Amino acid sequence: MALIGNSFKLHQNNSLSGISRMTQSQSLRVSIHLPKVVAMMNSNTRLERNVSVSVESVVNELNAPTAVEVVDPTSKQHPTAVGGGVEDAYGEDTATDEQFDTPWSVSVASGYSLLRNPRHNKGLAFSEKERDAHYIRGLLPPVVVNQDLQVKKMMANIRQYVVPLHKYQAMMDLQEKNETLFYKLLIENVEELLPIVYTPTVGEACQKYGSIFKRPQGLFISLKDKGKIHEILKNWPEKDIQVIVVTDGERILGLGDLGCQGMGIPVGKLSLYTALGGIRPSLCLPITIDVGTNNEKLLNDEFYIGLRQKRAKGQEYAELMNEFMSAVKQRYGEKVLVQFEDFANHNAFDLLAKYSSTHLVFNDDIQGTASVVLSGLISALKLVGGSLADHKFLFLGAGEAGTGIAELIALEISKQTKVPLEETRKKVWLVDSKGLIIKSRLDSLQHFKKPWAHEHEPVKELLDAVKTIRPTVLIGSSGAGQTFTKEVIEAMSSLNKKPVILALSNPTSQSECTAEQAYNWSQGRAIFASGSPFAPVEYNGKIYVSGQSNNAYIFPGLGLGLIMSGAIHVHDDMLLAASEALAEQVTQEHLDNGLIYPPFTNIRKISAHIAAKVATKAYELG
Repeated sequence: MALIGNSFKLHQNNSLSGISRMTQSQSLRVSIHLPKVVAMMNSNTRLERNVSVSVESVVNELNAPTAVEVVDPTSKQHPTAVGGGVEDAYGEDTATDEQFDTPWSVSVASGYSLLRNPRHNKGLAFSEKERDAHYIRGLLPPVVVNQDLQVKKMMANIRQYVVPLHKYQAMMDLQEKNETLFYKLLIENVEELLPIVYTPTVGEACQKYGSIFKRPQGLFISLKDKGKIHEILKNWPEKDIQVIVVTDGERILGLGDLGCQGMGIPVGKLSLYTALGGIRPSLCLPITIDVGTNNEKLLNDEFYIGLRQKRAKGQEYAELMNEFMSAVKQRYGEKVLVQFEDFANHNAFDLLAKYSSTHLVFNDDIQGTASVVLSGLISALKLVGGSLADHKFLFLGAGEAGTGIAELIALEISKQTKVPLEETRKKVWLVDSKGLIIKSRLDSLQHFKKPWAHEHEPVKELLDAVKTIRPTVLIGSSGAGQTFTKEVIEAMSSLNKKPVILALSNPTSQSECTAEQAYNWSQGRAIFASGSPFAPVEYNGKIYVSGQSNNAYIFPGLGLGLIMSGAIHVHDDMLLAASEALAEQVTQEHLDNGLIYPPFTNIRKISAHIAAKVATKAYELG
């Protein structure tokens, strides 16, 4: 028999922390990685062997020669041998003399290495017993503190920073050192820290990602990797993945093309899947597809971390994305949720249309934004009266967010009134960079704008559109800051007792108007919500607290519901169910304060409620 190598797995009953781990009697996996054992039974037969040895033999004899008995797992004498099984017809699971699976190396997840493992490290929270069990006594100061005190200390440290980007860096450093504490901190201080780990601060982090880059997070797949994407997915240490957030960095928030530096968005989104939706972090995978960038500033930046070339498009782009989507399904199965994030309009709609019938895919910019806005409108009706069908909607911005919201509004009106979708769309008007979208522009419109081209005279300016269309609801998704001018809001206020004004563009610098402007220019009558958070506003002695139309209300719960139900496609009715579920969480007390969204302090309960409704709808749809 020739010994080629093997993989040893050891288990020791001790306590380790993790986002989903219990605090007592946990199992520490200690692995020694060596090439596989192959027994040469004869010239034509090679069998892979599994060898188990005890913790004690590793601890006591790690540096000594060890004789290992190799047992044939297919023999009747082997304790775990079972009949049947799938034959390895292609020999993919069998090592050979010429091709080793892993190098000859030893890795034991205890001692000093344990303190460098963010998934298991607890810092000073390791108990006296754990310090002995995991060989870390002396590697930490003698004091033992609980996690509540760790949270208190970290929040004090973070609050010392004045610049939001510095707070973001402190949070990312913590995530890379102590994952459990990171999520505990975020969960317990979600309203304060959400704007730090996500919008608006994450936008600035993406802009400066190359300069602040320390340790890679997620997978980077580039044009150089064409033909090897499935192999790259195998490089990720976790085999069981349930949620992937992927971007190509072409339209990061309202900041434009940030190329490879858009990785901050998938990382931030998946942090919220765990903190707000309770999905285990090991089941989440952030990915950036690097096909170049058209941002000249980045191409000339010596610290830029991506491909230094113009953006690929057309067939080259489509082939790479097709290989990626095929590899994801092959590696993780048909039930893995792929969330497209911050793709440019032309690719976002095409990818969603192409893969929605074959994969479990979701575009947060199109569908998530639409769902959360529709929820806000459902809540706002309790303040302004009437049904959705009684109102008229005007959008500034006809990209993926604007048209996605418009379509979901029309779908909900159609569902409520039993009127055909083609008719309910006439309740919704859109303004793009060339003015009001109307029938006479049909030939020059992009395909996703054409359903919104109605009969009307040409109108160039937003103010003129407000005066002629006379909307009750004004929604901004343009990515252009300060476009809801004083004249526009005053015109809305002259037409409506309580104008509904939603300035959705992110980050704060790109918001169509501020909360202060909306309340001041409407004499305190506006029902206002924004994409990024604004501080409370005082007007005529009254405090106005604006709501935040944040996708984080929807996507963690929606994703959890899809995973729980085992869905293989995302249906529009699931998005409507999510919107209605979120609106149900708005109480009369919230409405009395002018809020059309519930506070983020209850977000985990809200996400669970949304997940249950989405899963129920999935079962109803079969």
